[in-house]
Amino acid sequence: MKIMLFDESPERSLFLRMTLERLGHEIVAEVSDSRQLYDEVQRQSPDAIIIDTESPSRDTLEHLCMITESCPRPIVMFTQDAKRESIREAVRAGVTAYIVDGLAAERIAPIIETAVARFEAFQSVQTELAQTRSKLSERKLVERAKGILMKEKKISEEEAFGLLRKLAMDRSTPLGTVAEQVITFAKLLG
Repeated sequence: MKIMLFDESPERSLFLRMTLERLGHEIVAEVSDSRQLYDEVQRQSPDAIIIDTESPSRDTLEHLCMITESCPRPIVMFTQDAKRESIREAVRAGVTAYIVDGLAAERIAPIIETAVARFEAFQSVQTELAQTRSKLSERKLVERAKGILMKEKKISEEEAFGLLRKLAMDRSTPLGTVAEQVITFAKLLG
């Protein structure tokens, strides 16, 4: 896996780098300033980000939010900060695994694997949610367009749906797009 490391302390970073390389991972970047996080992720496109910090700073969390919004990836944070609010803020920022006092070499591989698996599961749920929202939005458009056709043409719901479907097939256009066009046209005509 291509991994980007973030650690304000070069001494700690060396241990993590050596351990990850021994596990077969490629370190594509090491960052020590949180302001570089976003740019380096854009430049290097790592498979995962590993952060080692005493306590996550506001700047670090803000940059992680930007990364999570624009180019999400698994983020593992090793820290000494066990405060509940710190944990919640880190998870809201996109941290997949928040590990307190757990930077032991034998634990790193399973922690990364767990973080990647959780990240993939979360991404799958996000994709499914987006698809469901899109289908719901399309269904609402179709319902509105059917209502317009039923009112204007004085036809049944079944006939209105058949008409929309036929228009979509004749134009090789998605049903939602045709419904949107009917709604737009009806607005134009008043």
